[in-house]
Amino acid sequence: METISIEVDSEVARAYQKANLIERQKMQIILNGLLKQIMNNRSLEEIIKEMQGQAQTNGLTQEILDKIIE
Repeated sequence: METISIEVDSEVARAYQKANLIERQKMQIILNGLLKQIMNNRSLEEIIKEMQGQAQTNGLTQEILDKIIE
């Protein structure tokens, strides 16, 4: 993996900074997957379905995802 910098709104930045290591890793997995899909010019529906599959494979339950989104 490589590190890049992206601008996010202050609410997102604060949530990320407050998150523990495991939560940060989960957010990174989700964001990495989303960016890959965007680069492949896939539809939003396709992206969401694939990310849901990846999330389940990585042990991210809907409850955990909802918590991250909060």
